[in-house]
Amino acid sequence: MTTIGGLVFLLACVFGSYLASGGSMGPLIEAVPFEMLTIGGAATGTFIMANSIHDVKHTLGGFGKILKGALFKKADYVDLLSLLYFLVRLASTKGAMALEPHIEKPEESAAFQKFPKILKNRHASGMICDYLRMVGMNADDPNQIEDVMARELKKTLNEELHAAHALQTMADGLPALGIVAAVLGVIKTMAHINEPPAVLGAMIGGALTGTFLGVLLAYGMVGPFASRLRAVVEEEAKYLEVVRAVLVAHLHGNAPQVSVETGRKMAPNEHMPSFQELEGALQNLQIA
Repeated sequence: MTTIGGLVFLLACVFGSYLASGGSMGPLIEAVPFEMLTIGGAATGTFIMANSIHDVKHTLGGFGKILKGALFKKADYVDLLSLLYFLVRLASTKGAMALEPHIEKPEESAAFQKFPKILKNRHASGMICDYLRMVGMNADDPNQIEDVMARELKKTLNEELHAAHALQTMADGLPALGIVAAVLGVIKTMAHINEPPAVLGAMIGGALTGTFLGVLLAYGMVGPFASRLRAVVEEEAKYLEVVRAVLVAHLHGNAPQVSVETGRKMAPNEHMPSFQELEGALQNLQIA
């Protein structure tokens, strides 16, 4: 909601000051549809040219994240840490083979069913099951596992950030596309050079609207959208960092409580549960 509020405030300030200083909306209203067709159409075309269909769909889906913000809140981190605590405690007390019913078919696991949001998150549930399965296959070198997990998380983050990079690239090109629209308007004006000054003035005003829209869209809308999406993706990446921290701490031989505490420290400060909050959740954890 802050994104929408900021956009409304931006437009109110830009056009409010224009009107307050004596400007008229008539020339803008007349020119905007044609200038937007030129700039928006060119920007959309270059965006499609520069990205695959998968990346286009991924970027369009990113607007949901821009509006809603990060998917995970404090309760989600408490649930994740609770599930990880159950799994590493089970592995510590009964051995890695005791995890097999939970990691081979997580949709049938009482532990995962307790936390349906984690089960639906293919990145989180897949990462937990994959690396615990590797531990069961005697791949229990904590340094090796940590290196593999770090590379996977880096790959996942880079893929998720592609939408933000695509939007930023579009933002970088919009001012130039605005100049293209303005130049076309000047060419049209020069073709009517024998018209009265009032007509030429209106045509030049329409041409300059292209430059105005290109700059406004770049620095007032698309650029901030890209920055917001990047921040949301990076915040959500901390969710998987919690998984990495807990599993690596477990492989180093730490007690389940210590492993989970290590993971708690990786949560964003805004959503990080306190030690007492997490301890209370673990004490009340009941999984058949």
